Amino acid sequence: MGLFDRLEAERRQAVRPLAARMRPQSLDEFAGQQHMLAPGQLLRRLIDTDRIVSVVFYGPPGIGKTSLAELIAKHTNRRFVSVNAAAAGVKELREMLDLARSDVERGGRPSVLFIDELHHFNKQQQNVLLPDVENGIVSLVAVTTANPFFALISPLLSRSQIFELRPLSPTDVRAVLLRALHDQTRGLGSYGITVDPAALDLLCERCDGDVRRALTALEVAVLSLPEGATSLDLDVAEAALGKKAIRYDNLGDEHYDAASAFIKSIRGSDPDAAIYWLARMLEAGEDPRFIARRLVISAAEDIGNADPRGLMIAQAAADAVEFIGLPEGRIPLAQATTYLALAPKSNAAYQAINAAIEDVQQNRLVPVPQHLRDRHYPGAVRLGHGEGYVNPHSTPEGWADQDYLSVDREYYHPTSRGYETQMAARLAELRQRRSPPAQE
Repeated sequence: MGLFDRLEAERRQAVRPLAARMRPQSLDEFAGQQHMLAPGQLLRRLIDTDRIVSVVFYGPPGIGKTSLAELIAKHTNRRFVSVNAAAAGVKELREMLDLARSDVERGGRPSVLFIDELHHFNKQQQNVLLPDVENGIVSLVAVTTANPFFALISPLLSRSQIFELRPLSPTDVRAVLLRALHDQTRGLGSYGITVDPAALDLLCERCDGDVRRALTALEVAVLSLPEGATSLDLDVAEAALGKKAIRYDNLGDEHYDAASAFIKSIRGSDPDAAIYWLARMLEAGEDPRFIARRLVISAAEDIGNADPRGLMIAQAAADAVEFIGLPEGRIPLAQATTYLALAPKSNAAYQAINAAIEDVQQNRLVPVPQHLRDRHYPGAVRLGHGEGYVNPHSTPEGWADQDYLSVDREYYHPTSRGYETQMAARLAELRQRRSPPAQE
């Protein structure tokens, strides 16, 4: 490299943000992901032996997906080609694959194709990859923030190893921030800054495992200090973090996972957890009507007849949200959430309808008994429809011993929780008094 080339490289390095300058230079410098990269783990063995086939890394932003792909490029003896899926079309992709195929046919090395933001590729583009991935012409190394089981076509999934990267722990983030503070070449070591432990704790906690966000906030904090200042305190760190952005994709993992945690917390009778997930969804911009619908479903599915008021309260909350909107709509949602979480639980009605539907789908259909059939049309009497029916309202106790199904089936099994205890006792009494169906 000539003098001017070296100067240009140094200038480019100088203007890069701290998060880019502090990208790990080796696997030992890579923070977190020990479930994949600890000695002996599958991915570490594949990298150390240069046996990378096709891998897809997925997880939230700022946890090292692209850095890991770049480290693989350093460790491989193969030609490394990179493309951003958000900017590349089918034509560019075909050209890269044709070049990789030509290299192999001329006796050259197979290629590693790195695709950033793989979820931006449509089905046609993903299909273009299949033949060369399957034949070993290229080894795919792709990163995505979207769950690949939602975003990728099945043939590509079946040919790839899927690795999920997790948000970094505060301890892992702290190690990276300390390295950045002391690194004289790539980091902020030349500033000689002392960081208040409380400020460092804040940066590590509030970044939610996103080390890029933590490094960006640290750089903003240091560069915003008055000239001559050498100490970074809690107030400066908090200001540098700014308003917290909630990572949430209304059609992706965060949407489904948060909704699942919300409902399971209600089902598990934990109002504090349920309220947290409610707040998480609301702050992320989730449609409050979606939340209200989930509450109505939960009231019927998980609380059921153990507390019939649950469904009324959930429906009232849904109506209130539709009427008043946000932000006040959060209040009836919170009321319904806490009520349902603490209500006695029963899914007996839910189980009953599922069992009955399965019976209808898989077994012989039960004909409507003659005495229950409609007789409000000309000719019904001649057919004998409705003959012998006893209206329970015409009896002293409002109940008549008559057959309603013509077969002996039991679908509803009330629990011994909440109001369903009384329903169970009533049902047991009626079942005992009712005569068995007449045999055909």
